Amino acid sequence: MTQEHPITPPPELTEKWATQFEEGRSLYAMFEDIYRAGADAELEACCKWLSDSANTGIDIHGTTAILYDLRAVRRPKPPNLKEQALALIDECTDPEGDYLDDNALSIIRRALEQLPDRELSGNSR
Repeated sequence: MTQEHPITPPPELTEKWATQFEEGRSLYAMFEDIYRAGADAELEACCKWLSDSANTGIDIHGTTAILYDLRAVRRPKPPNLKEQALALIDECTDPEGDYLDDNALSIIRRALEQLPDRELSGNSR
């Protein structure tokens, strides 16, 4: 008697990973994707269980807030380019902070390059 684990990747995903590996994708990168997919599936399974208010005894409004908080804590969004650049500027203006290295300058440059170019009114070039 075989029992499939509740968090088993679907065949399409397994085929996708197999193809990527055959095309030369790094085994370490594959491990990261597979690990992340399993962790995401587990989080979604927990959220699904929690959202069933019969399992928790919590009213639906309380459950919704808990689900939002749970996802935010377990899957925090990485800072965007603007947030990274501002943090680096804060760091370099701190008396205890270091000077900006090439990597920090690159992040700030990319953030500035994303800003739209605007001409000021009355300013001719």
